[in-house]
Amino acid sequence: MNKFLYFSLLLLFLSSCMVLSPKKYKALVAERDSLATTLNGAQVRIENLDDEVSKLNREISNLRSQISDLTSKIGGLNENNASLRASSSKLSDDLKKREARLQEVESILRKRDEATNALKDKLQKALLGFQQSGLSVEIRNGKVYVSLTDKLLFNSGSIVIDEKGKQALAGLATVLKTQPEINISVEGHTDNQRVYNLGQIKDNWDLSVLRATSVVRFLTEVQGIENTRITATGKGQYQPIEDLNTTEARSKNRRIEIVLSPKLDELYELIK
Repeated sequence: MNKFLYFSLLLLFLSSCMVLSPKKYKALVAERDSLATTLNGAQVRIENLDDEVSKLNREISNLRSQISDLTSKIGGLNENNASLRASSSKLSDDLKKREARLQEVESILRKRDEATNALKDKLQKALLGFQQSGLSVEIRNGKVYVSLTDKLLFNSGSIVIDEKGKQALAGLATVLKTQPEINISVEGHTDNQRVYNLGQIKDNWDLSVLRATSVVRFLTEVQGIENTRITATGKGQYQPIEDLNTTEARSKNRRIEIVLSPKLDELYELIK
């Protein structure tokens, strides 16, 4: 029983039992009113505390929900991290394999360059006596080009190789016979002057092709180079060395180019 109720009952009891003095009665009433005020204040504080507790409970619930969401996200991040680690490991393995293949390719290309340089040196020594007569040996794009002007091989407008030309080709064949891993392409080139009245030769295409096949026949039928190693092509007037329309430029453009390239079977297999 709280004090307020106690005093209220007490006042009723005393009032019924005896007559209180006004002073005593006022004191008791004042005390009752004070207790009522205190009680009301306590009730207000209790209500405020109840509101605080409800608010805190809601915040706790929100925090728990956030913790649950964060825990779920952390789980997803852990899964993504594991997936990224697996992908990174696979990528690392792929890069190692590619690096190994790249090293193989570089090794093959290095061997090709070494073989190409060695072949160029051999040809320059073997054909040294013809370099003043319009023969040159150079490396372009990893291949050896032996260029012979038409005056070294043919008479004007002819597709028949003359004696000096045969000597130069024989010297070339001597080196090529010792290099079975070398592929050979014979290219015929002409100037831009039209061909007139040459019988079976209708134009510069014909002239370039027939001169190339004459060289191929000499190298295969006379010098014994394997047919499977060699091809003949005619380029006509369309791959000139000099673009100027002068006598000297046209003389340079009329030529046979024998293109020598090392076989790269290893590289082709690696690419496959």
